[in-house]
Parts: sequence; C-alpha cells; structure tokens
Amino acid sequence: MNKKELADLLKYSHPKKLYVVDWQNSLIVLKCPFKAKVKKDIGSLKAKEIIEVDEVKVTLELITVFVVNNEAYYYYHFEILVD
Repeated sequence: MNKKELADLLKYSHPKKLYVVDWQNSLIVLKCPFKAKVKKDIGSLKAKEIIEVDEVKVTLELITVFVVNNEAYYYYHFEILVD
C-alpha cells in the first residue's frame, strides 16, 4: 500500500476512536483515552500494568498502533479493557 492509498483509507478513521467487537459480538466504539492492560514488558511499560491509550494510529502496513505517554506501541502488546 502506498502513501496515497493509506491517506484515502485514513479519511474514514479518527485518532481518538477505536471500533471493536465485544464478547457479546456487538460493535462498540471506544473513545480515547481508553484503558488497556500490558501483556508483557515493552519499553517503559510493565506486564499487567493498566494504561490509558491516548491515540490510535496505523502504520503503512496497516498495523494498529496505540500511543501511550507519547510513545507508540503495536496493538498486540495490550488487552483492551471494556467495561
């Protein structure tokens, strides 16, 4: 995917919202900041720590990235906590 295609795709996204399917198979929108639990130590974050995701971004390879304390981490390092 080139940068123009990515820009076209990102017209439909928002850095402060994340759409997820919950355990009841319902589509919900999480607004930043939302809570997540760190799966294992990564960067300055410790395993099982509860953090707040400030923004949601995407890489050129379409991998979701969470911004936490101005540092970017791939989504798969976290378990999203839904009330």
